[in-house]
Amino acid sequence: MKHLARTMRKSFYMLGALLTMALLMSAIQASETLTKENGTTIVNTKTIGKKVRGFKGLTPLRIHIKADKIVKVEALPNQETPQYFEQARTLLKKYEGQPVKKALKMKVDAVTGATYSSEALKENVRVGLQYYKEHAK
Repeated sequence: MKHLARTMRKSFYMLGALLTMALLMSAIQASETLTKENGTTIVNTKTIGKKVRGFKGLTPLRIHIKADKIVKVEALPNQETPQYFEQARTLLKKYEGQPVKKALKMKVDAVTGATYSSEALKENVRVGLQYYKEHAK
């Protein structure tokens, strides 16, 4: 009976430790995803866009937002083919200066010849802006 009680107590402590770690990890993810610098909110899609893939892999972004308007969208390091990714990256400029609400509704065309990268970038913008709407206020 004592052995069973000891085993249950250990299991209880392990469960508590696992729950604590899960909470800490989600807090770390949230702090990396949404940061503020000089009045600008920056959304990093590295963790929230893990399912968004271009031709060769993830295409994370940093979206800079001030007063609910997109100031800048910058691509983070990725594994896409540089010559095609550079073409696709040009579509990010179309979001700059747009209010978040309007940008979420925009229909931006993919860049011919860089379709996978373009679609991934557009989806990362959408994911990032949606995250901003839900968590920045």
